[in-house]
Amino acid sequence: MKINIQNHHVSLGDETRTDIESKFSKIVSHFPDLVSSDIIITKEHNQHRVEVFTNYGGVRVSAKATESVMYPAIAAALKKLETGLHNRKGQLKADLHAKPTSTKPEIASDIIQEMKLV
Repeated sequence: MKINIQNHHVSLGDETRTDIESKFSKIVSHFPDLVSSDIIITKEHNQHRVEVFTNYGGVRVSAKATESVMYPAIAAALKKLETGLHNRKGQLKADLHAKPTSTKPEIASDIIQEMKLV
């Protein structure tokens, strides 16, 4: 999985980048279909804001977190992203099941007669 990290008014070292990638390894193990993810880390008014974006199942899933310390903000955003991915995965699984068709009462009796119930 490709992780694009952008930082604004924050300096990130190699250790921070490897820490972020290790946190993403858990998410990737649960969702192997993920191709890439974008992380934007911004510091404004002594608050670190972390935004994470990715595409899963044809939908853009995003998460945001704001903390006074950078590492808890990253952890919170990744946790929210994982929750969003789980919700999307549930939606995709629910779409696989056949939905019953609703019919008018007059037509329903004709459909039942055509079913040839044994």
